[in-house]
Amino acid sequence: MKPLPRNVNLGVFAAFAVLMIATRFHHFGDLLHLPDASMALFFLGGLYLRRHWQFAVFLALAVAIDWVAIEHAGVSDFCVTPAYSFLLPAYAVLWYAGRCFADRFATRWRALLGATCVALVAATLSFAISNGAFYWLGGRYQDPHLAEYAARAWQWGPIFVRTTMAYVVVALLVHAIGASALALRAERTAHD
Repeated sequence: MKPLPRNVNLGVFAAFAVLMIATRFHHFGDLLHLPDASMALFFLGGLYLRRHWQFAVFLALAVAIDWVAIEHAGVSDFCVTPAYSFLLPAYAVLWYAGRCFADRFATRWRALLGATCVALVAATLSFAISNGAFYWLGGRYQDPHLAEYAARAWQWGPIFVRTTMAYVVVALLVHAIGASALALRAERTAHD
């Protein structure tokens, strides 16, 4: 897929930022209480936006949202440990996996399936980095051991990966439907 035109890139960037704010920070009441889309947005950001500075802005936005939630909304700081810094490589895996696949991304069935598979691998690796860092380096568990880590990873991993994949699959389906509609419209215009 070719890089998005500047105005489209900035529009997608803004939409992704709004979605991150709306889902990462649950301060909008029961009306909007969607699962956190951050992991999916980092993958989709790499796929669609690609720019390094946009990755840095999304990373800063995620940290800022967490800070506001903890400092001003009473959210627990249990997850903020020295391991929190491992969100950088965890999110980088997602962004740069999307970015690496972006040149092969198209609306064909095979490319959409490829993007889904890349997202699945990246989400799994991202979760392993963030969760592993929290468990082994976060200082929240006395005497950590592999069996306990494996049980906790198995408990939480599928939830995080499934949520990420749900957002990615919906985004790819919207992309495919939108691209098909535009192609059909262009075809009709060409015949008129």
